[in-house]
Amino acid sequence: MTSLKVLFIGGTGVISAACSQRAVDTGIDLYLLNRGNSSLRPVPPGVPVLRADIRDAESVRAALGAHEFDVVVNFVNFTPEQVQADIDLFTGRTSQYVFISSASAYQTPPSRLPVIESTPLRNPFWAYSRDKIACEDLLVKAYRDQGFPVTIVRPSHTYDSTLVPFDGGWTIIDRMRRGKEVLVHGDGTSLWTITHHHDFARGFVGLLGKQAAIGDAFHITSHEAPAWNEIYNTMAEAAGVPARLVHVPSDAVAAMDEAWGAALLGDKAHSMVFDNSKIRSIVPDFVAQVPFSEGAREIIAWHDEDSGRRQVDPRVNALSDKLIEVYRARTL
Repeated sequence: MTSLKVLFIGGTGVISAACSQRAVDTGIDLYLLNRGNSSLRPVPPGVPVLRADIRDAESVRAALGAHEFDVVVNFVNFTPEQVQADIDLFTGRTSQYVFISSASAYQTPPSRLPVIESTPLRNPFWAYSRDKIACEDLLVKAYRDQGFPVTIVRPSHTYDSTLVPFDGGWTIIDRMRRGKEVLVHGDGTSLWTITHHHDFARGFVGLLGKQAAIGDAFHITSHEAPAWNEIYNTMAEAAGVPARLVHVPSDAVAAMDEAWGAALLGDKAHSMVFDNSKIRSIVPDFVAQVPFSEGAREIIAWHDEDSGRRQVDPRVNALSDKLIEVYRARTL
């Protein structure tokens, strides 16, 4: 049986690196197209890298040469203009084009849980999500009008050992270890689906080359949805310290920091629980295997291996101190 010939545009990010390794492990003939600048997550041995800047159409055409692929996946498209460039480039050159969208494109806040793929797409809070929706609209139109063979995939919060799951990153763990209070949005009881990148890759690679996935959309997430209080406490336990949590309304964060607020109001402030029946209808053996308690230990261990990885953001610290001071006083 001939193996699938697949192109990943990107291939060394949090999500795509796990997908690259999974693709190789399952016998896919994988190529990567990127600028070759990443050293954080190495390319799997033996995988050819076509060096080009995906934003430079001429360099991409030169790198691709006469290659055609059974599947093309772009992990780094965020705007309709970028997607249109791919439609122009890969029409007639692939049997499946996979766009990485975002679960934050779903109706926010959701009117019903669990979220399913037919949940409406609407996010009035976050420009990132609205751009992803616009990309999806363009691709669906290309599929309907000209048969462009798109599959849309919507990850939710997907992490690897390099990614602390908080706005502010390692700064929050540093505060915990210094015995300082940490800010938790809302009352900390909203449920949040958090997915290890190896689990995402198991579902994702199973979609590649599947005719039944053409013209359709799928989310791929863990089955685990802890409350934010639990996420903070799990990270603190992995870091070997107690968590001193102070709850601050997301609106208050947004009033003080627009970008942080948009990420909360447009995503993390709302309970997000997903039904994975649809991905399992195409990839029957998909099941998430890495509990967040294990993932949290991986995150802490990776950062503790090298002090250079433990970056602290003074702006996040100052903003946290200011908000905590105000809202701790109000709860006394």
